[in-house]
Parts: sequence; C-alpha cells; structure tokens
Amino acid sequence: MDMLADLPEPVAPEQAVIAHYRLSDDQYGSRSERQAIFDAERAMTAAVEGAGAGEVDGNEFGGGEAVLYAYGADAEALFKVMEPTLRSLPFRPAYVVLRQGSREMESRVDL
Repeated sequence: MDMLADLPEPVAPEQAVIAHYRLSDDQYGSRSERQAIFDAERAMTAAVEGAGAGEVDGNEFGGGEAVLYAYGADAEALFKVMEPTLRSLPFRPAYVVLRQGSREMESRVDL
C-alpha cells in the first residue's frame, strides 16, 4: 500500500485582488456612489465567473473608502478580467493591491 497516494494534494495559496476607492465623505459615501460600487461588483462577478478566474467576494464601506475583494488562483489573471470595470469607476484616488500568496508578495496598481 502506497501511503503517499493517500495524502491530499497541496493546495496553491489563494491570491487576491483588493480594490480601494476614496469616496466623497469620511463615512460611507453617497447613495449614488454606493450604488455604482454595487453595480460594478455585479458586473465583475459575472465577468470573473464567466472567465473561471475566481470569485468576487464582496465589499466594505467605511472611513470614506469603498473596498472590493476578489480571490482566485492567479491575481494577475483575475485583475485582467476585472480591470475594465475597476478603471470605469470614477472615484479617485483609487488603487488595487494584487496579493500573490502572502502580504510580502503584494504589488500596487494605481487606477
């Protein structure tokens, strides 16, 4: 009996795309800003799922910022699918963090 065959395959660390947008106030932004984020999130969910690149995992509002989270096996590929929608949002300053594995392996893309 081969004991190695019974061991699970190692799972590749999940990578992330984390988009940050500055909103118009120091709290949660305006109703129209929140709606734009929700609409973009729905569009990116469809694009990411259609491409099989991962999943859009939600948003967070507070402190004058909106943050969108997405996860998949390849942050670069995930960002490529999301990029047109991320760039279409008008809120600035804005940037995306691409996390490949651990926090030590992060890169930033200004939008």
